[in-house]
Amino acid sequence: MKTVQISLNSIDKVKSFVNDITKFDYDFDLVSGRYVIDAKSIMGIFSLDLSKPIDLNVHAEDNAEEVLNALKPYMI
Repeated sequence: MKTVQISLNSIDKVKSFVNDITKFDYDFDLVSGRYVIDAKSIMGIFSLDLSKPIDLNVHAEDNAEEVLNALKPYMI
C-alpha cells in the first residue's frame, strides 16, 4: 500500500479525480482525521473537509507507480 497526500479543493477537481481512479481495479481509501471513505465514492468525498490535504491510500502493490503517475495532478 502506498500513501500520498492530495488536494481536492474544487468540485471539478473531485469529479476528474473520481473519473481518473475508476479506471483502475485497485482499492483507494481517503483518510481525513478519523474518517476513512472509498475514494471512488463522489458522495463520500463531498462529506470530507476538502479545504485541507487528504491522505490517499492506494492498494496497488504491483502497479503502484503507474497509478501514482496518473494521480500527479492531485498530489501535493
